[in-house]
Amino acid sequence: MPVRVTPEPSFRDALARAGRPLAGMWVCSGSPLVAEICAGAGLDWLLIDAEHSPNGLEGILAQLQAVHGYPVTPVVRPPANDVVLIKQYLDLGVQSLLIPMVNTADDAAAAVSAAHYPPRGVRGVGSALARSARWNRIPDYLAKAAETLTVIVQLESREAVENAAEIVAVDGIDAVFIGPSDLAASMGVLGQQEHPDVVAAVEHCIRVAKAAGKPVGVNAFAEATARRYLAAGVDFILVGADVALLARGSEALAGSYVPAAGAGPTASY
Repeated sequence: MPVRVTPEPSFRDALARAGRPLAGMWVCSGSPLVAEICAGAGLDWLLIDAEHSPNGLEGILAQLQAVHGYPVTPVVRPPANDVVLIKQYLDLGVQSLLIPMVNTADDAAAAVSAAHYPPRGVRGVGSALARSARWNRIPDYLAKAAETLTVIVQLESREAVENAAEIVAVDGIDAVFIGPSDLAASMGVLGQQEHPDVVAAVEHCIRVAKAAGKPVGVNAFAEATARRYLAAGVDFILVGADVALLARGSEALAGSYVPAAGAGPTASY
């Protein structure tokens, strides 16, 4: 007899039962080994990124398998709000999607449609071939698939800020996430996530989401910034990245043992 499988909770389930903001980190290395190390760190969630990271379908699958069984919820960001990519990610077994560059209510509605089977949406049907349904070992997957998914949209442009109220009102959007880096760029202050106008735009989006009853998250690597947005009411937050931790940690290690350029030769004994 085949093993019958019960789907894992998705990110909206984790948010609903948490009772506190959920802290997570980016997984950008493309390495299942690194993803597994991060999964055991004690954080609440991981964002496996394919927009700015070397992650293809096979790599995402391997990382989902690597983190499975750890007490952490994986969320995956595709490189674009694309119906074909979203279908492929869902068939891999991704249950929680973070859709980038959602600027309008129409963009948000397209993301929801791509994530759901007809008649609600346009997701292609291939459950017998796909890990999402464990090759039809999840009973009634087609009828219950919507219950297993979380759709998060990312607001990261001046246009998205202006349209925030309309975006969060779209039926099927489970949460919103704010990206200060691209937001700063779109506001003409590239690289200045702490610019007062950027902070004001982020806090505006937080208020709009909270007023609509939608969970809201933000990216904030600097602890003071993270604490400020937590105080503003965010429900989930990203506070680091695997590649950034490795870069800064290895630099600190080198700084402890390798003389700075121009410091002269080390003493010999």
